[in-house]
Amino acid sequence: MQLTLDSVGKTVNAQTWLYDMSIAPRSSAVTVLLGATQAGKTSLMRIMAGLDVPTRGRVMVDGQNVVGVPVRERNVAMVYQQFINYPSLKVRDNIASPLKLRGEKDTFARVQELAEKLHIEMFLDRYPSELSGGQQQRVALARALAKGAPLMLLDEPLVNLDYKLREELRDELTDLFAAGDSTVIYATTEPAEALLLGGYTAVLDGGELLQYGPTSEVFHQPKSLRVARAFSDPPMNLMAASRTGQSGVQLDGGPLLSLVLPQGASGKLTVGMRASALRVQPLAGDVTLAGKVELAEISGSDTFVHVQTGVGDLVAQLTGVHYFELGVQLALYFSPEQVYLFDDRGSLVLSPSQAGRA
Repeated sequence: MQLTLDSVGKTVNAQTWLYDMSIAPRSSAVTVLLGATQAGKTSLMRIMAGLDVPTRGRVMVDGQNVVGVPVRERNVAMVYQQFINYPSLKVRDNIASPLKLRGEKDTFARVQELAEKLHIEMFLDRYPSELSGGQQQRVALARALAKGAPLMLLDEPLVNLDYKLREELRDELTDLFAAGDSTVIYATTEPAEALLLGGYTAVLDGGELLQYGPTSEVFHQPKSLRVARAFSDPPMNLMAASRTGQSGVQLDGGPLLSLVLPQGASGKLTVGMRASALRVQPLAGDVTLAGKVELAEISGSDTFVHVQTGVGDLVAQLTGVHYFELGVQLALYFSPEQVYLFDDRGSLVLSPSQAGRA
């Protein structure tokens, strides 16, 4: 199925919920809607499903405008944060319900397969009320997958699960999506989830579509500061700077970076640096930023060190578990070839793939 949104917008009581946007998700890859809470992800998915009607624009399915066609007349599978299961049916029958509606006789194997992939096979003979919230969410997800609808809408379906299970299910879902024929739209607030799942990513902010394209391209080539902020976790480190001559960028309160700059870059610039590009051990050609440790926190297998420097408060993401005393002096190092540059309008002028020392 080919879904196309053509200049779709939504206004409610003179308030713009969605600014006009056009997007054509690929049926061969998961499309991730990435953005913070109230970015417009759920509003957009409700229009895709037929639950809401856009104020402007067209929703095209295989070349036909389906605006106004109610959701019950569309073959759509949906899973939202607020999971819905049939309380009077056991888990096995909840998952099997769409299969039985299609008239399939032998549903046991498919139900068992989905239950095992979502780690709920031990709950098949229980009622939803006997499960935790995360377990019920997985039941709703299994039922949506069983439906095999040409359009599958998943609005933060893993948000109620613990970290370890989310990591496991992301891999399982990637395989399940690849094995199916559905156009899959997956909404998340987590950049890491977009990187793991999305063949394509649409970055939303305040109801605007900021950028859409292959996930790796959007991540490595954010077209604006707004995209870079939305697609960085922890947030991208940002430093005020200015251009000096043809091949220099002077950090305000910090060192000079020697870079090959594109023509037309304005005098005032913002230097962006992902937390993972900062180090505490120098390499040849690195730039040094002296600072003082404000906070060190361990999350999973990484350590996030917050350092107060002359160019601002920065966060370094270090692989492994490291311990730092608060208030101690600590130097951060980075390669000039790992910086992003944005002009005074917030538009990207240089990315790491383009950067090079002068």
